[in-house]
Amino acid sequence: MDIDAIHKALANPVRRQILAALKTPEIYFSEQEHPLDFGVCAGQIDRYTGLSQSTVSAHLAVLQRAGLVIPRKVGQWIFFKRNEEAIQEFLRTINGDL
Repeated sequence: MDIDAIHKALANPVRRQILAALKTPEIYFSEQEHPLDFGVCAGQIDRYTGLSQSTVSAHLAVLQRAGLVIPRKVGQWIFFKRNEEAIQEFLRTINGDL
């Protein structure tokens, strides 16, 4: 776990917004055609944030490098899920260190 990469990822409000929405995808992405078990399609995240595809892609790349989201490619689409294990490990580490 790269604590500094996680802090950098969480320093941006859009990335925190994405992570918060991915926590309860059934609320924020209920219109998705594919099962939410796959994760949330990047295009749905684009629409949710109101940002361009390239901007959201850059934010998702930072979250992925930090280990906070897990991508899954299905056909031509990429779906993203929160990495709950990594998030919980980060929270335990922060709680113990500070």
